[in-house]
Amino acid sequence: MTSVIYDQKGKKTAETIKISDNIFGIKESNHLVLKEAYLAYLANQRDNFAQTKTRGLVSGGGRKPWRQKGLGKARFGSTRNPIWRGGGVVFGPTGYENFNRKINIKTKRLAIRLALSDKYQNKNIVIVNDINFKSISIKNGLNLITNLNLKGNILLVVQAHNQNLDLAFRNIPNVKVISAKYINAFNLLNSDNIVLEKSVLDILNQWLTVSKGKTNE
Repeated sequence: MTSVIYDQKGKKTAETIKISDNIFGIKESNHLVLKEAYLAYLANQRDNFAQTKTRGLVSGGGRKPWRQKGLGKARFGSTRNPIWRGGGVVFGPTGYENFNRKINIKTKRLAIRLALSDKYQNKNIVIVNDINFKSISIKNGLNLITNLNLKGNILLVVQAHNQNLDLAFRNIPNVKVISAKYINAFNLLNSDNIVLEKSVLDILNQWLTVSKGKTNE
């Protein structure tokens, strides 16, 4: 397959580039693989701050509320018993839970290829020759988005970050800039439009291309 290339001003050039069918031309989708990669990303980004106190951690309750026998009441040794108000919590979060979900590299890369194929076939991917702003200006970023007629959540994938580029898009809503080595199925699926720098294609080809039924793992 071939694709047209735009310049950083958002104008279509006469240049075309060949793109891999194994990355952008997969016609059969696998929703289970995409879901697995999506949920794994969310789980691995989760912070574990929740923590409750057991009866041993709640202050007070050292005195027995009433004597053991003779009052016709249930026996209690502490007011910090979990069934009392103000008592400890049973089976609550401790702060040591591990929510990480692991998926193998083959599955992760397959999910990225599936997401890229879906976006490309729905005409939601634009390839730009080079994105290198000479000055720090939000206007540069707005011009690129406007000229390319991009709307919704926009993912900009570049070969490497630079200060001018990051600052140009930092205050533009719904625009996320990532380098090619951090591309993932979560960001791809959450984006309405994707802008790929031309040099990113070489990185994707080297990392994701499938040949002879095997993956470059």
